[in-house]
Amino acid sequence: MSELSGISEELGELDGQISDIFRALSNGFQKLEKIKESNRQSRQLEELTDKMRECKRLIKEFDHEVKDLESRNDPSTNKMLHEKKQSMIKELNSYVALKKQYATNLETKRVDLFEGPNEGIGEENVLLASSMTNQQLIDHGNRTMDETDQAIERGKKIVKETIDVGTETAAALKAQTEQMSRIVNELDSIHFSIKRASKLVKEIGRQVATDRCIMAMLFIIVLGVIAIIIVKLVHPNNKDIRDIPGLAPPAPARKLLWHPN
Repeated sequence: MSELSGISEELGELDGQISDIFRALSNGFQKLEKIKESNRQSRQLEELTDKMRECKRLIKEFDHEVKDLESRNDPSTNKMLHEKKQSMIKELNSYVALKKQYATNLETKRVDLFEGPNEGIGEENVLLASSMTNQQLIDHGNRTMDETDQAIERGKKIVKETIDVGTETAAALKAQTEQMSRIVNELDSIHFSIKRASKLVKEIGRQVATDRCIMAMLFIIVLGVIAIIIVKLVHPNNKDIRDIPGLAPPAPARKLLWHPN
């Protein structure tokens, strides 16, 4: 059981879950060092990344709970919880850096260098300079220059279009990344609110059950008092029934001192 359970059951549970994930990450990276195949390394990195995402979510919940209890705890307890949170963040960041290092090494291994085959220069339809007149050489040079200029312009246009597409794609990816980050934060807040609501519902249920028990006991006591009163009224001379405090005993039967003849 976590040492934080004495402060809050929720903190103790979160601390235990985070510690379990840290142990799993440590064992996972030790296992990753022994894997030689790139595909298996990639799958192992994906599993470790999912665990780190889960750990980040739990640390956020831990921070929410610490802030919720901050007004109830003394300064030394708040300082200890803050240091505990910073220690969790530092340990998670160390695993994130280790994951980036392995991912970079894995990407380097997958780089393939492609070399195109040497292409021979075709000699068909080649006009020899010796067989061409000066005008033919000038015309041929002009046509070649025009074709080269057109090719350069097409290349510039393609490059410009590629840059524009890349800029738009980068902006769209940035916007989607920010949106996903906001969604994740909102989901974490919703999850935390649901857990808090569940705890409040359980506490209200326990209070309602306690109130019902008290009402039932009071009802039984009232029934008992009513029964005793009824019995005292029906059998006023029964000495086995004790008088009820605050209730006057029944008046004795009045006897007439004079009897008519």
